[in-house]
Amino acid sequence: MTQGQDIIVIGGGISGTSATYELAKRGAHVTLVEREQLHAMASGWTLAGVRQSGRLAPELPIAQAAIRRWEHLAEELGADLEYRQAGNLRLALNEDEVPIIRRVVEDGVAAGIPMEYIDAAHVRELAPIVTDQVVGASFCPTDGHANNHLAVTAYADAATRLGATIRTGTEVTGLIVNGDRVSGVHTTAGDLHADIVIVAAGVYTPRLLAPLGLQLPLQVVLCPIFTTEPTDPVLAPVLGVADATFAGRQEASGRLRLIGVDRSFPWTEDQHTPGNTMPTTSSTEHMIRNAIRVLPAVADLRVDRIWGGLIDRTPDVLPVIERSPAYEGLVIAAGFSGHGFGIGPATGEILADLATTGASRFDLSAFTLDRFRTGVAQAKLEMHG
Repeated sequence: MTQGQDIIVIGGGISGTSATYELAKRGAHVTLVEREQLHAMASGWTLAGVRQSGRLAPELPIAQAAIRRWEHLAEELGADLEYRQAGNLRLALNEDEVPIIRRVVEDGVAAGIPMEYIDAAHVRELAPIVTDQVVGASFCPTDGHANNHLAVTAYADAATRLGATIRTGTEVTGLIVNGDRVSGVHTTAGDLHADIVIVAAGVYTPRLLAPLGLQLPLQVVLCPIFTTEPTDPVLAPVLGVADATFAGRQEASGRLRLIGVDRSFPWTEDQHTPGNTMPTTSSTEHMIRNAIRVLPAVADLRVDRIWGGLIDRTPDVLPVIERSPAYEGLVIAAGFSGHGFGIGPATGEILADLATTGASRFDLSAFTLDRFRTGVAQAKLEMHG
């Protein structure tokens, strides 16, 4: 790249902030623009799992690279990220679910992931709070979790120390296009010009791409989340269940952070604000019932907070990560389908590479926008976080 290249990053989640940091390290003049505050959307509500288990095959090399970064990221960024590498459990709650979980383990082992099937006694050693009805679980000891707010903030702060500009409360209303080249952005605070624009705007990405004739098919869904009051250490690993209807972890604060089944959320491509993202009473009740079914002690804990988060889900639940072949100067990173936080450090590297050299050390052929033109197989999200 040319030293001092001007690059704009749209989106203040972990993809945008990590890319901003990686670019600032390389000497780019980089400006991040966020319509709200940092970690306002998906990176704000997420379970914040850092896992390789349960990943679709194209994402796995990226997830493995991300975990290697997470292991030293706090030192690199100069901040406590509350990263804990205490594993990931996926529970079988009855005998019928055991084959599902054993297959998860077999697939993981075949892909080179350190995983094993463990019995009920071992599950409860690792997570004493889990129901005594549990039959067994998959366990990946190198998975873990972090504090999503701290991580995004640390990336932004480190980028700022390296000379990056972070502009929050500024909405990008459109991309500036000259012929087949993207050369900047229109914002509510005026136009900004750049050599490269990275669009990492989550659910807002289709609205920015559509005027260019680029169609990103997203289903926007709302995931309910709640946290309990702080309690004693009872859950070191992240956990989920075989049917992907519940997941949870214990924060460093002692609060249990628990999520339920996502549901379709009314959304139009030109929408400028999500409106009310609180879960419905029925989805909240279902989430809490599921939590108590898996973790009976939750019934005696007071609720600290309930909220909802939007997921930008693609039909095949894989993101789009590419330097656009249709428009010079445009890089896209969106559609992470609710599991983009854990791969954030590697995503930032990839976006910096695409912006500066046009290539990546990872095989990104599964993440092209063009794949949706002819249709892709519909897929179901198997694990949150």
